[in-house]
Amino acid sequence: MLDTHQSHGEALVASLLGDRTGAVLATIDLDAALAHRGTDGGVSRVCFAAALNAVLFDNLLARVPTGAAFVADQRAAGERIRFDHGALRTIRFPFGGTGALPAGQAAFARILGPLGYEVAGLYPLPRLKMTGRAWAQREMPELLPQFFISELHVDRFDPDFADAAQRVFGTSGDPLDATAKAVLGRFAGGDAVSLDAAVAALPVIVASFDRQHGEVALADYDRLLAQSAEAAWIATEGNAFNHATSRVPDVAEEADRQRVLGRPIKDRVEVSQTGRVRQTAFRADPVERSFRDRGVMVTRAVPGSFYEIISRDVDPETGGLDLGFDSGNATGIFAMTRAA
Repeated sequence: MLDTHQSHGEALVASLLGDRTGAVLATIDLDAALAHRGTDGGVSRVCFAAALNAVLFDNLLARVPTGAAFVADQRAAGERIRFDHGALRTIRFPFGGTGALPAGQAAFARILGPLGYEVAGLYPLPRLKMTGRAWAQREMPELLPQFFISELHVDRFDPDFADAAQRVFGTSGDPLDATAKAVLGRFAGGDAVSLDAAVAALPVIVASFDRQHGEVALADYDRLLAQSAEAAWIATEGNAFNHATSRVPDVAEEADRQRVLGRPIKDRVEVSQTGRVRQTAFRADPVERSFRDRGVMVTRAVPGSFYEIISRDVDPETGGLDLGFDSGNATGIFAMTRAA
């Protein structure tokens, strides 16, 4: 039963998080977006995007103990989290899709576009043989988190790598069903949807931010890892959030504080070419994943996801926060899964 005293945003989050809802919504500052309503009083795309981000943030913390500890400290100090962006990685083959999924970031463009997001920046990552794109929400660009979606280009690797990638990622299924596609279609047309329709679609869309391919052969994992730590990461974690990021007033000061606490944070802060965007991150927390090895299942500890902090200054040309990213920064931050 949905609580009629809740806002649509709260009810959406509660439909998946249950008793954790109050704590999650007190932790992250999405109040204005969660309270947003469509012109007919229904669930707007802004509200739905906020609920989606709240659930994905909670999911990330459940998998990243270091991030959960950082967030708990912030809350104990009376600070709410300004959720800046979530990042995920995708695979792009030279032809066709990724199994049943649309190729690379197209699997998420079909979700984010209807929710009012648009590509705000393109970031080549040549050292990683990847390309990143930042997606920002048009109506509330500073409040709603951005999505940083990277694509790994399989055709930039050798045939042995490509064959292993096809065996691993070619089994991907597509989690989006007709219900979710219908809701996204309504949002794309500028309409609001009923709360019941939004509640039905949310878990399906949340499931898109997960691993969509089947079990992985250990030999194929090792083939991918030999040439790309990023491809190996996608092999075990799929399209889950690689990291989530808090916006803090002074990232260098916060990093020093985390070092004193003994937490595994990067030695340096990455600074954009403009000097306005500064970011650093904790080393990825390890996770245990199962692999198929000569007919039996074996377990190996591999890098999981991680938590990042960022500071953004005002862009004098726009008068608003500089919401951009930087290819050099991103390459440095990606190393946190290799560092694990």
